[in-house]
Amino acid sequence: MCEYCGCQALATIDELTREHDAVVDLIGAVRTANRHGDVRLMAELARRIAAVLEPHTKVEEHGLFPALAGDFPDQIAALEAEHRLVEAVLGEAVDAADGVPTDPAWPRRLLDVLDVLRRHILKEQDGVFPAALAGLSTGDWEAIEAVRERAGRLAPPAAAR
Repeated sequence: MCEYCGCQALATIDELTREHDAVVDLIGAVRTANRHGDVRLMAELARRIAAVLEPHTKVEEHGLFPALAGDFPDQIAALEAEHRLVEAVLGEAVDAADGVPTDPAWPRRLLDVLDVLRRHILKEQDGVFPAALAGLSTGDWEAIEAVRERAGRLAPPAAAR
């Protein structure tokens, strides 16, 4: 992901970026599973994406986004709407009785929403994170970190353990 503005020097942004990286890797795996016609694996990967995004979205929507909404209300509303769209499609895999959504159109919806998610991640990396770095106060960052503590963390990469 991006490294041009220095926002990843902040632990909060670095952690959100690591979660984005994990999601992007999983999106690639979903696309591979789709090429092999493996809908069961696509559903498993969708559940893994949902697991990464659950605490990530809480940090954004209860910490980062409220701190930026006064200056960027339309952009924040659009990002939150994209969160709902992504959650709905991933939720079909999470809620599937036997692990695989029964709707034959679900794999296509999943691929489409993952394209939305990939563009969404770029908007956050290239817009939200640099804006937060430039505009948020120490108190804002402390509030965001408090949300992270409540939401939970992604396990560190194996090399960092």
